[in-house]
Amino acid sequence: MQSCAAMKQTIRRRRSAHQPHFSSGNPAAIWQEAQLAPRITRTRSADENHVVHTVEGGRRSHRRRPCAGCPWLIQNAKTFPAEAFRLSANTAYDASLHQFACHESGTDKPATCAGFLLRNADNNIGARLAAMHGEIDLSVLEDPGDALFDSYREMAVANGVSADDPVLAPCRANFE
Repeated sequence: MQSCAAMKQTIRRRRSAHQPHFSSGNPAAIWQEAQLAPRITRTRSADENHVVHTVEGGRRSHRRRPCAGCPWLIQNAKTFPAEAFRLSANTAYDASLHQFACHESGTDKPATCAGFLLRNADNNIGARLAAMHGEIDLSVLEDPGDALFDSYREMAVANGVSADDPVLAPCRANFE
């Protein structure tokens, strides 16, 4: 068992490495820890008007359809700053535990974004675990079809991130 000081040092090290703040690499332990109340573990500024929160833990809900202001909708390109897409790119990395949250759901009751689930859930371990445990029901999602970007990379580029930005290299869409 770790001392309190050792646990604090472990937490700091994990935060500085931008890793999920779970206690172990064991999937069952990660899932148990994720059932705790949702908590904001990190807040980063995208610009003077926008922040990107990292919310971890808790039994989350999800949107059934993209909301009117959803960044996954092509019509909403350029609504959010490019930096917000750089900061959230890890949600589209292969086998990521991070999920793209609906920006309209807020931080008190976070919900996973429907656009994200429709285009990136296949390769996202966090979304797949949530679906496996009945927290996300992919069968109820309403896909607006061509109205959505096909991938996180396409969405980020349309919002000002350079196509050759290294942060986009590990991104993977459902069809990739």
